[in-house]
Amino acid sequence: MSLRLQARSLACERDDRWLFRGLDLDIRAGEIIRVEGPNGSGKTTLLKILSGQLADYEGELFWGERPMREARESFLANLLYLGHSPGVKAALTPLENLAWYQALAGQAGGEAARFAALEEVGLVGFEDVPAAQLSAGQQRRVALARLALTPRPLWVLDEPFTAIDRDGVAALERRLVGHARAGGCVLVTTHHELTPCAELRRIRLGGGAHDGGI
Repeated sequence: MSLRLQARSLACERDDRWLFRGLDLDIRAGEIIRVEGPNGSGKTTLLKILSGQLADYEGELFWGERPMREARESFLANLLYLGHSPGVKAALTPLENLAWYQALAGQAGGEAARFAALEEVGLVGFEDVPAAQLSAGQQRRVALARLALTPRPLWVLDEPFTAIDRDGVAALERRLVGHARAGGCVLVTTHHELTPCAELRRIRLGGGAHDGGI
């Protein structure tokens, strides 16, 4: 497996308390890595550091063996980040939201591709409904449609299973496994207990962070 992302001696302090320190990570193609830990252990903070959104930390990140400061442009071109909030514009329809995502990413693609992505997450018939009128689960599905719409090898997903129903959970699990088996990699936090599979590895925060397996 080729190496995608590395962290060495990563540490982060908040409110005079270490969330984690001495954390070494090796995130390779073909893996699903679940970051676990109690509330307040730094799971979201870690994902934001690893996705380049926070600079207030100790240690060093590498992308493809190069220091992140030298490889940032390449890293961002390979990253798809979905945060805890769906990030959906309430006044826009699902199709318009996906067009907005594409414009932000500098990504080409027409309405047919956006419609296909919404079809994959079960939103056919809702593509022209303003997001403000959608349920929380449907808004989450709009955000998850980006996984089909935007081809990036590294997925960093913060609580992607929030508010989606049983069928949606099963479909998302299949998508994560399929992405890993196709050579992508997934870094995810979730309160949902992922179905065990060969691609899954766990990292526990809280009570001494370390890089460990299942």
